[in-house]
Amino acid sequence: MITRFFKQLTVWKSIGILLLLAGGASTILRFSQGLGASTNLSDEFPWGIWIGFDVLCGVGLAAGGFTLAALVYVFNLKRFEPIVRPTILTAFLGYILVTVGLMFDLGRPWAIWHAIIMWNPHSVMFEVAWCVMLYSTVLGLEFAPVVLEKFKMHKTIKILHSISIPIIIIGVLLSTLHQSSLGTMYLIMPDKLYPLWYSPYLPVFFYVSAIAVGCAMVIMESFLSSRAFKRSIEMHLLMDVGRLAVLMLLVLTIMRALDLVDRHVLGLLTIPRMETYMFWLEVVVGMLAPLVLLSMKKVRQSETGLFTSAVLVIIGFVMNRMNITITGMEAWAGKTYVPSIPEFSVTLGIVTLGFVAFYYIAKYFPVFPPEHGAADGGAHTPDQDWHGGMNESSRATVHTVR
Repeated sequence: MITRFFKQLTVWKSIGILLLLAGGASTILRFSQGLGASTNLSDEFPWGIWIGFDVLCGVGLAAGGFTLAALVYVFNLKRFEPIVRPTILTAFLGYILVTVGLMFDLGRPWAIWHAIIMWNPHSVMFEVAWCVMLYSTVLGLEFAPVVLEKFKMHKTIKILHSISIPIIIIGVLLSTLHQSSLGTMYLIMPDKLYPLWYSPYLPVFFYVSAIAVGCAMVIMESFLSSRAFKRSIEMHLLMDVGRLAVLMLLVLTIMRALDLVDRHVLGLLTIPRMETYMFWLEVVVGMLAPLVLLSMKKVRQSETGLFTSAVLVIIGFVMNRMNITITGMEAWAGKTYVPSIPEFSVTLGIVTLGFVAFYYIAKYFPVFPPEHGAADGGAHTPDQDWHGGMNESSRATVHTVR
């Protein structure tokens, strides 16, 4: 058994094991010695990489779930159904891992349940906590039919199917609320957050950018899954997802430009300092470059071009959230925050855990539709192939999941 394990050990598996081991060791350090011994957080920098990346980025990167759900079940674009299941799985795992990351950052993680009974409706963080809890539950219900189908629990599937539409609508509403509310948290920091990032429209920026990066995550997840499971890529669907990403990037770019003009801070764009460089890097890499690339039909029709553009959107999104959380706060704090090795190890371990969980769930559960023979728009579409030959309970499963 040990010999077979080492024969199947690839470079990526080896890296994954090392990252999980490092994350595990850092977890022991964090919960045995506390935040002071395991992080570089301080009173000036109480929120570091665990909030900036694990939570703010994690929630945004899981936005593909509500984005695709809105397309399929609100706007009735049923042709996107073949990529719904893996998108929902990505979102569900993303929210679980966001909660895991939050547990590391909380000084008293065992009190995380207090928000359930100790209500403070005037707090934005209270609203975010409830929305995340409820939406995680909704994602669990939406993904449940995949598990139930595996064990042929068709009666339970029918029950979930009967309430699927209200669940999906609630999920979209909850996502809209907390994606924007994460930006609302920073509205109380007008004197702390650097003016290039602070804006009274931060909630709107957070929401629009979440939709854009949700589209990018759908594209990236589809490409990585096709390589991992040796499947064909639904390019005709991903091209349309790329077009939606172009629209949202254009809206976001125009809004942020008008905001800078309205707040009379354009002069900050030419000041030679770290905040200026990071802002331009974020805008060029994550907004302007993919906006230009995805606007070209030739790029959207190219697997390499589409994937590269999606990666740029994701990088720009992560940079924006990290700039708001860290870079934009350094001038006010009067110090530079650099995450400690345990902080990096925990974050990388959580990300690795997400990849591993997705791989094994997708391997042993019916997450992907069966391969078809007409992926390029032949006599029948992929969703027709998937639905064809199913019994009534299985078809109900498809329509229950986002």
